[in-house]
Amino acid sequence: MRRLRGLRWSMMGLLMVGSTVNYLTRSTLSVAAPNILKDLHIAEQQYSWIASGFQVAIMLQPICGYVMDTLGLKLGFAIFATAWSFICMSHGFAGSWQALFGLRTLLGFAEGSANPAGMKATSEWFPAKERGLAGGFFNMGASLGSMLAAPLVAWAILTHSWQFAFVLTGGIGLIWVALWLAFYDSPARHKALSPEERAYIVAGQETHLAGEGRPSIAKIVSQRNFWGIAIPRFLADPTWGTLTIWLPLYLTKVREFDLKQIALFAWLPFLAADLGCMFGGTISIFLQKYTGMRLIDARRSAFTVGALMMVGVAFAGTVQNAYVAVGLLSLAGFAHQTLSVTVITMASDLFKRNEVATVAGMAGTCGNGGVLIFNLLMGALVASIGYTPFFIGLAALDLIGAVVLWTVVRERRDAAIPAVT
Repeated sequence: MRRLRGLRWSMMGLLMVGSTVNYLTRSTLSVAAPNILKDLHIAEQQYSWIASGFQVAIMLQPICGYVMDTLGLKLGFAIFATAWSFICMSHGFAGSWQALFGLRTLLGFAEGSANPAGMKATSEWFPAKERGLAGGFFNMGASLGSMLAAPLVAWAILTHSWQFAFVLTGGIGLIWVALWLAFYDSPARHKALSPEERAYIVAGQETHLAGEGRPSIAKIVSQRNFWGIAIPRFLADPTWGTLTIWLPLYLTKVREFDLKQIALFAWLPFLAADLGCMFGGTISIFLQKYTGMRLIDARRSAFTVGALMMVGVAFAGTVQNAYVAVGLLSLAGFAHQTLSVTVITMASDLFKRNEVATVAGMAGTCGNGGVLIFNLLMGALVASIGYTPFFIGLAALDLIGAVVLWTVVRERRDAAIPAVT
């Protein structure tokens, strides 16, 4: 096979497309929610239960990470992606909230594989100095998938039906699985990886993070660094859950947007989130290169910048102009992905490469636990107290997360981390 230059970025591009499909399929429900709730006579609280089924199941993503650490990323991720594609398509045949609850639960488990897969690939394919940027590139898929969902699902509903929207997005997932199986492999096995690029990747990775064998969950949870990244994810991830689960309903019921306006404006917070993914990774590189800051401190600084920008979302519910509210929610998307990509990437900075997918999955469990609790509170209270208290809460939680990140995480001072040049 012909050697390819910069193959690591092609592999991350393939994973980013997979993440895009992952979030496109999971976001189909939220965009179609106003139509589904009307057609199937589902109340807002029942909708929160449906969404919570997904959040409970996605908390099992350490199982996904363990499977991929054991079977290998190529086969393991293909199994989960095939499953989520068929489950998404099955949503189009649901006729009650109970059926949707069951399908969302299955979908949540299968889709919990995405972030562990991305972090495992990042740890294998990239030197330390590029992992923040690579992680940001991968996490663009979450924003891009959520962004594409609004116009694509709205088009499917307007031209056919909400049932067709699920079949369409699930079918796209199966196409991606075929591409994944055809083109992806690990650095150790990929025939198109040049000796020069292989040497560049290995030389830039931390020797103290090399590891083999099955990961030990008991060992992972006994380390303060795990909780140092898991707790901030618990506090920060409700922002993403609010944008992906509740944004279309908020714009419909509070700002009185119709389906065409949803298609025109609901994707903007996710476009901003895409930019935030790259911004977060860039901050870390800039601080290391121009200030001499160590890797972990640079990650924490990027998280703090994002947390400070999140203060803007606190005012989204109080402004009178609907388009200003969309702008503030877009700022929230940018700020959240700025901080999110940094704390997610830290799994590959602090843990051995044979543990990364498991650690990312376990931290993701904590993050989705935060989304679950926040989602249930919104379902129970939003009808009576509105959205404004929840927007204020999102801003406060991220600031607390920054404090935890600075006080709990410890970087090994004797660790040999290649310098950024």
